[in-house]
Amino acid sequence: MPTSTVDKLLADIRLLSEEQHAIVHAVLALVKQLPGSYAEEVKYGGILFSKDGVQFGGVFVYKQHVSVEFSRGAAIADAFGHLEGSGKGRRHLKLGTLGDIAAKQLAPYLPLALRAASAGAAPPLA
Repeated sequence: MPTSTVDKLLADIRLLSEEQHAIVHAVLALVKQLPGSYAEEVKYGGILFSKDGVQFGGVFVYKQHVSVEFSRGAAIADAFGHLEGSGKGRRHLKLGTLGDIAAKQLAPYLPLALRAASAGAAPPLA
């Protein structure tokens, strides 16, 4: 039985799509592998994550994909060329399948996003 708001949201996602639930779970597992203390909260309809008190991104479920949003993604030097978005601050990766996590190289982006957010106050994801 879900106990936290994150658990409740994950349970709701699972009801809608097993694959999207698996993608979100895999994203959160990668974030937890970063060094430091980890926190997550439900906000803006998704799960925001932070390390050592620095909120640097979130994961959001849409009808056709899962989006991993980086608060200060525009400050990331995108050597892999997978970041999307053109706003002043945020960038995101769209994940349609579990395989997209590796194909779009999410793991290397996470420490870059944390570093970018740590360098300045992260704008809200709303």
